[in-house]
Amino acid sequence: MAANSSTTPDNTTNPRLTPNETSDAESRLGPEAVDRIRRAPKVLLHDHLDGSMRAQTVVELAAEHGYANLPTTDTDELARWFTRGADRRNLELYLETFAHTVGVTQTKDGLMRAAAEAAEDLAADGVVYAEIRFAPEQHTEEGLTLDEVVESVLEGFRIGSSGRPITIGTLCTAMRTAARSYEIAELALRHRDAGVVGFDIAGAEAGHPPSRHLDAFQLIMREAFHITIHAGEAFGLPSIAEALNYCGAERLGHGVRIVDDITIRDDGSADLGRLAAYVRDRRIPLEMCPTSNVHTGAASSIADHPIGLLKDLRFRVTVNTDNRLMSDVGLSDEFIKLVDAFGYTLDDMQWLTINAMKSAFWPFERRLEIINEQIKPGYAQLQAELSDQA
Repeated sequence: MAANSSTTPDNTTNPRLTPNETSDAESRLGPEAVDRIRRAPKVLLHDHLDGSMRAQTVVELAAEHGYANLPTTDTDELARWFTRGADRRNLELYLETFAHTVGVTQTKDGLMRAAAEAAEDLAADGVVYAEIRFAPEQHTEEGLTLDEVVESVLEGFRIGSSGRPITIGTLCTAMRTAARSYEIAELALRHRDAGVVGFDIAGAEAGHPPSRHLDAFQLIMREAFHITIHAGEAFGLPSIAEALNYCGAERLGHGVRIVDDITIRDDGSADLGRLAAYVRDRRIPLEMCPTSNVHTGAASSIADHPIGLLKDLRFRVTVNTDNRLMSDVGLSDEFIKLVDAFGYTLDDMQWLTINAMKSAFWPFERRLEIINEQIKPGYAQLQAELSDQA
């Protein structure tokens, strides 16, 4: 049978766990497992700036800039509203919630604040390297130029990461439903020496294939820059094939639908189709976002998420958040859920984390530094703690 996700509902994917709550992770990672996961050095390749703001910041920026369209100005209720709106099992409906976070980040100060707080929040969650993406074309409604938008975000990341053990690269994203991708590709190239590490397209996937933006991708390839493409989230194998074979994608944003090219035999063994085999053979990284994928309907539950099968088959899978505000999730939360669902250990977490760092668009020497000076020592310390408690 094909390795498609089942339709069993999952009622445990939304709530965040705190160090004071009980998790099945404790049976695998010992007492204080949740805190241990939060302290583990982690790498995040797929996180949207406008989907990961603090709800309090959205409320405050709306008040400062006269944005009157929020459904509520109560911070807690607004946070719940975002998650309810995102968790509708449909990508297009999921994307509707972004109108408000984009609406309040149309100024330099708003963008800088959002970026600085993103860096602070990720560092507090144990993230040592992150690539955060956003669509500059969506932040020019009040007169900012595209370059001013990017410069404001880069400055915010510098401010937020200063003095913290986190490195941040920026991805410039073009909207696949618009016609500005070549312009955004040029923008990314102009800022490649200031912190922009690659180019992406995002937005409603069905009906908007990546090949429509071929000129932008060809420009990026001619300039020897980096490409990741949202593909295989809400649409299937043709989207993945185009991203790889026409558009030069080095990584796949989500890529969950690659399981449509995998058949599980009656004896439990797997038969990979040509595209799935190519993705695995070429070690093409999959930027998997389990909670978000459940919310958009790309997976029916965390337990049924394709990441379990794909990791078992040794695809280069990575763990990501996608939109921390919309899905009410941090990277530690994602790992906690995977530990509970699949029995992952600290060794599995380290494998997934090094997968991500190997796949980052940061310079090679710096990637090695982060692996050897932050990731490996961090996990060695956690393993030693676990051994002492045994």
